[in-house]
Amino acid sequence: MYWGSHVVEKGDTLYSIAWRYGRDYKELARINRVPAPYLIKPGQRISLVVPEGYQTASAQPSRKTQKTTTKTKKTATVKPKKTTQPKTTKAPVYKNTQTKKAPVTSKADRIVTGWGWPYHGPIIDTFSIAGDINKGVDIAGKIGDPVLAAASGEVVYAGNGLLGYGKLVILSHGDEYISAYAHNSKILVKEGDLIKRGQKIAEIGETGTNRPMLHFEIRKNGNPVDPLKYLPKR
Repeated sequence: MYWGSHVVEKGDTLYSIAWRYGRDYKELARINRVPAPYLIKPGQRISLVVPEGYQTASAQPSRKTQKTTTKTKKTATVKPKKTTQPKTTKAPVYKNTQTKKAPVTSKADRIVTGWGWPYHGPIIDTFSIAGDINKGVDIAGKIGDPVLAAASGEVVYAGNGLLGYGKLVILSHGDEYISAYAHNSKILVKEGDLIKRGQKIAEIGETGTNRPMLHFEIRKNGNPVDPLKYLPKR
């Protein structure tokens, strides 16, 4: 059971708050009525309490289905109308197509189609939910080496406001997955950037830890999962 609340501080995002408390950002958004793209501001209070009788989005009946059923019943007794030829619309024409950038369908770009290693150093600690808990995998590295995005996504947090993570980058990959890259010496991206798999997003460091390393996590619907079950075998 969850309780309490979090007062938004400068640098916080809904994703970083969800990460801090081990929650699903979509659940916090629904509880606090924060619509996409989940913008919050300093001083705002984010409730961590799950209301009594709360249902997840997947458990709620589909409004679209209900409307379709109702509409079908009504139209069953109505005489069919005369068919008319559908109007044709011309595709939009853009001027200066050589210099105009194609629009980015960010949600489609964030769908995970495969994971890649964020860094190829030796593994020094693995995922564990018992004993010495580790919510991800730790990879030894050399300060300044490149940290790569493990999958295409959107930067939803870039900063050092989460205790124990040092300079941290969090990427969102569609509606289910989020990945995190901690202890960096330098962050090379900013919130809102759309990132491709394999793109350099940071540099190895030792912020928030005692040796140069990358701490890498994957979370599914807010819950930590073992990255080694998703990353390619070496």
